[in-house]
Amino acid sequence: MTPKGRNGPVEQMRVLMVARRSARQQRIQSLNQLRHLVFTAPEEIRVRFKDRYKTSLVSEAANMRPNQGSDPVIYTTYLMIRNLARRIRGLNNEMADIDRMLTDLLKQTAPGLFELHGAGTDTAASLLVTAGDNPDRLGSEGSWAHLCGVTPLPANSGKVTTRFRLNRGGDRQANAALYRIVLTRMAHDPPTRAYVARRRAEGLNTAEIMRCLKRYVARQTYKHLPQTT
Repeated sequence: MTPKGRNGPVEQMRVLMVARRSARQQRIQSLNQLRHLVFTAPEEIRVRFKDRYKTSLVSEAANMRPNQGSDPVIYTTYLMIRNLARRIRGLNNEMADIDRMLTDLLKQTAPGLFELHGAGTDTAASLLVTAGDNPDRLGSEGSWAHLCGVTPLPANSGKVTTRFRLNRGGDRQANAALYRIVLTRMAHDPPTRAYVARRRAEGLNTAEIMRCLKRYVARQTYKHLPQTT
């Protein structure tokens, strides 16, 4: 297979996705630290932030102006809570800027893929990064499915194959993107929900149904990759 091209808008997406994942991990870590700091703080602070949800906690904490009073522990704790909240707010803004850039690139590069049901910004960008700037190198829809790790693998050891198992090969980011699309459709897309009900009545379990749906979504997404022939 021809190597992925890294000289166009998809390579820009890859760089943005790396930065986005890093910002997301830092945000999760900082939010956990903020919650822990509030939970272990002196009672005055615990009472102030009791039952605060994520958004209101970050907003209120980031806008605080701690005054250095008689208790240095309370002052220092308030100060660090504020700093963590401002860090989280900054990471939120950074991710929002990245998402806007990704959306613009997606609309220019693969608008059909971006508009598919269940394919949000992060999901569509992950699929394009897997395909590269020259997805015509894949040759066929089957090679795309294989690259995404959704081609069915026989699970029977006898002569007659009646069962298939999970394919653990392929690009895991693309496989996870297809999984998210399928999960969204199973919850909100009436035709997909009807398909799931029919296949369940035929005796398939949820994992087997999702494998079938991921293979279908791979076929569907292939049609919207840029530069395909």
